[in-house]
Amino acid sequence: MAQRVVLEFVDDLDGSEAIETVRFSLDSGSYEIDLNAGHAIELRDFLERFRSAGRRTGGRVAKQPTAAATVADTKTIRRWAVENSVPVNPRGRIKDDVVRQFEAANA
Repeated sequence: MAQRVVLEFVDDLDGSEAIETVRFSLDSGSYEIDLNAGHAIELRDFLERFRSAGRRTGGRVAKQPTAAATVADTKTIRRWAVENSVPVNPRGRIKDDVVRQFEAANA
């Protein structure tokens, strides 16, 4: 029997389709929230006034995963890559350039 698994990436605020996970810290807690494009922009715009007036502390900035890496099923990306002659590892993490090519082709 064949199975098809569908992964939905849902905005934590309104249940619409999310495109990214936004990570932030406040006081002693670290948080992440899945947001659609509009909500992600709204959050960043709101926090910009405080970020620009604040001081950066410790450590380096963690690289955010691309939207496709968090949204799309990796099998779908691999299948697309093989069908389009884009080199891709059969297992493990999919390279960012492959994900970007997939995003561009499916935008």
